[in-house]
Amino acid sequence: MAEDRFTVPEHLAERVPEENMRFTVESIFRAVGMSSEDAAQGADTLLYADLRGIDSHGVSNMFPIYMTWFRDGLINPTPTPRVVREAAAVASIDDDAGLGLVTGPRGMDLAIAKAEECGIGAVSVTNGRHYGAAAYHAHRAIGHGMIGVSITIGGLMVVPTFGSKPMVGLNPIAVAVGGGDEAPFVFDASMSSVAGNKIRIARRLGSTVPPGWITDTKGEPILEESLVPEEFFMLPTGGTRDGGSHKGYGLATMVDVLCGILAGNPPGFLRPGGDVSHHFLAYRIDAFCDPDEFTDHMQTLLGGLRQTPPAIGHERVLYAGLREHEIEQERRAIGIPYHPDVVQYFRDTAAEVGAEHRL
Repeated sequence: MAEDRFTVPEHLAERVPEENMRFTVESIFRAVGMSSEDAAQGADTLLYADLRGIDSHGVSNMFPIYMTWFRDGLINPTPTPRVVREAAAVASIDDDAGLGLVTGPRGMDLAIAKAEECGIGAVSVTNGRHYGAAAYHAHRAIGHGMIGVSITIGGLMVVPTFGSKPMVGLNPIAVAVGGGDEAPFVFDASMSSVAGNKIRIARRLGSTVPPGWITDTKGEPILEESLVPEEFFMLPTGGTRDGGSHKGYGLATMVDVLCGILAGNPPGFLRPGGDVSHHFLAYRIDAFCDPDEFTDHMQTLLGGLRQTPPAIGHERVLYAGLREHEIEQERRAIGIPYHPDVVQYFRDTAAEVGAEHRL
């Protein structure tokens, strides 16, 4: 599978119980000035990604970046977000440079509260920082009998179709829908060829990347399997125009509009690095249709997809969120696989900032 190139080989991996990594992350967050409540929320967002196999947005890839931003003063460890504009079903929030792992969930929760009242809620969050896996925020809506949508501007790394320099972000879109007796449908994908952090993982593991994922520094697509060069740009979803890159490019631009421009910001390519915006939507299902009927139809949809006869050479058909659901069950049982260097990084960082760890 393509995902194997981003997975730590089992013979190298150190399996760490979720609660041990959670304790360690919370302890380090508190040591850099976050409140206990915020530290717990930040750890929960990261561990969601690790448990579900979204390793590109878990502790191993994002935590070192956050620590650098804390040290450089780019993240406010004690932000005071405030609503700057509001109507019945919508709001815009100034995030006060808070870590999106913590403040993003609060934006989603406000969208959920709006939807409780109005049937639908939409919240834009500006002056924010990276918020981890988009799926985490969208997933919060499921427990409230709602559909959740979460999008964010992030990582100015993607060249427009036919372009020679990055002008749009990775700009992921996540949608989460409960599935009744089936695993929830949870779609989460950047509008680039692949999540940017997966390229970092590939470089760390010495893995090659497929044709049509990245470009050279002149914007020319690299159309052969290759190691990741020192400098590169990323292509939109679809890779080249013939492969449909205009679709990924168009969706990435839409994210820029809804997250940033709608909240009163200039385009992403004119904003300083690290300054991002998010957009959250919540749909209250019973405002649209009978919720039991909706659940029945979702079970039929997801069960039908799962039971589709596989094509030759493939074992089964998946839908978004099914494999992550299975990985979560496995990792809760036997621990999360981390590269030994990652585990040692957390030991060293804990010692450096005077925090406890359980590694």
